[in-house]
Amino acid sequence: MPITEEVKLYGAAWSVYTRIARLALEEKRVNYGLIEIDVFAETGVPQEYLKRHPFGRIPAFEHGDFRLYETAAIVHYVDEAFPGCALLPADPKARARANQIVGILDAYAYRTLVWEIYVESVVSIREGRLADEQKIAAALPRAAVCLSELTRLSDDSEFLIGNSVTVADLYAAPIFACFTQAFEAVSLMEGCEKLNRWWQRFAIRDSMYRTQA
Repeated sequence: MPITEEVKLYGAAWSVYTRIARLALEEKRVNYGLIEIDVFAETGVPQEYLKRHPFGRIPAFEHGDFRLYETAAIVHYVDEAFPGCALLPADPKARARANQIVGILDAYAYRTLVWEIYVESVVSIREGRLADEQKIAAALPRAAVCLSELTRLSDDSEFLIGNSVTVADLYAAPIFACFTQAFEAVSLMEGCEKLNRWWQRFAIRDSMYRTQA
């Protein structure tokens, strides 16, 4: 498929998973258009969008006449279909570690760090409601385990795994962009020196600036 065909990403700029896909496109230097979709609209998920993603989640992807949904599938397709930096290490052990970190972020860290801490601690204020302190308190031990494991498994290098950007960074960065806004993040990140150094470096990458909500 010619790489000159138009690339479209359907999602929301505020969405962690939309941003993961956008970071992949940005790091690969792929020209694309972001089409905003409000899956939380009062009228429900737009019917037209359900043709692209029957489960009504974001993001969805289009490259010419090729359509795709699920963030992992989109990121891997972008990595393989377009030239530029490889988003997975060539070494099998490093590649497995990067995929392991993605699995941890996907299965454990996203809900804990974003929905149970960031949303309750930060978004609740914007929405003018009281935070669910019990939910936050229950999330803290799980968050500590996530951060401890991410610190242990990551390299002490420029990126989480190795000396070039990988899928591990792309998944972690949007989560940390939310989580680190929460007051609770300060104490939870104590002792996670490698993770702190990584975040300070990655947070100022051009791709992060270009994908800000």
